[in-house]
Parts: sequence; structure tokens; C-alpha cells
Amino acid sequence: MKHFSYSLFMFILFNFSAAIAQGDMPDHIKEKISYPVFDFHPWVGVMPVAESALPYDPMINYKVALDLYGKVKDSTAIHPVILEVARTYNLNIANGVPAEKIHIAAVIHGGLVQAILSEEAYQKKYQTSNPNLAAIKALENAGVKFYVCGQSMGFYNHSSNHITPLVKMAISAKTTFIILDQMGYSYLNVSDD
Repeated sequence: MKHFSYSLFMFILFNFSAAIAQGDMPDHIKEKISYPVFDFHPWVGVMPVAESALPYDPMINYKVALDLYGKVKDSTAIHPVILEVARTYNLNIANGVPAEKIHIAAVIHGGLVQAILSEEAYQKKYQTSNPNLAAIKALENAGVKFYVCGQSMGFYNHSSNHITPLVKMAISAKTTFIILDQMGYSYLNVSDD
């Protein structure tokens, strides 16, 4: 029974993920979804929830370290995990958290380093503009801090002059998560690759 439930869950998840990837938003979502701050993609929106449990608590600093990894599968679209950074921010705003209480550190590693290439490097690699840069800039303007794993950069043969200056290079993703944990950030994996 457990195997069947897991298989059914994975089937539903795969089909929902495929719908998201294709940008197909059902009408019942289009009618209700809102965009508290970021609206640069349909899937960064928030569905309303009446009388939700665990609303904003003014005694808490909302500090989260987002784990961002994956591969560039569509070089012409904002990478889904960068969309998840915007959605995480929107969800907190929708939950009543004031912007000054939201502290998001987005840690990029693995093949996702390709998504943060400078415009010039991205053009050279993919022959198209980097769609991620405007989203990263908007998020950075809202206070989101971006870090990239120096080990992943080395593995993919990139140096700091190959990436956007909006992303700061750390020695590794692992050490960054350890430091952020010690600073009181909660770890959240928003990647699916």
C-alpha cells in the first residue's frame, strides 16, 4: 500500500510539475491568485487562505536559507528555483510579515551556476539573453542576498567575472549553510532537480 501511495503521489507531482513547467495555469487559480510584491511570472503568486494557522508573529525574524540547485533546461526562461525565491518572499508578505522582517539568503550551487552567468557569458553559452538577471535584481532590491558555491564555480570552470555581480561567491554551499544556520537562518530546499 505504501508503494502504491508513493507512486500515486509521484504521478500527481510529476503531472503538476509538468503543468507548471509549461506555464499552464488552471482558470480556478488565475481567478484567485495574487502577487503581493513580485509578479514577473504567473507561478510566483499566492493563493488566499482564510484564517490560516501560524500567521505573522512580530517576535520572530523570518530568516530563511534557500537551497538552490539544478540545471538550466530552458535558457530562455527564468529558472524555476529563482521563481521559488520570489514565491517564498510573496508567501511571507501574504502571511503578514513586514518586508523588514524577511531575511532571505539564496545559496546557489551545482549546475545552477549557469543561470547566474553575466549577460555576456550567458549570450556566449546559450546565444540568448539571461532571463534570470532581471529577477535576481528585483529580488536583490527587496533585500534577498544571493551566494554561490565557489566549488561549483570551479567545477564548471567559471570565475567571479563570469557571473552577475549581484551574486557573491562563498567558498562552498556547505560552509555557507553552516554559517547561515549559526546566524539563525532556517534551511529550506526549494529545488526539485
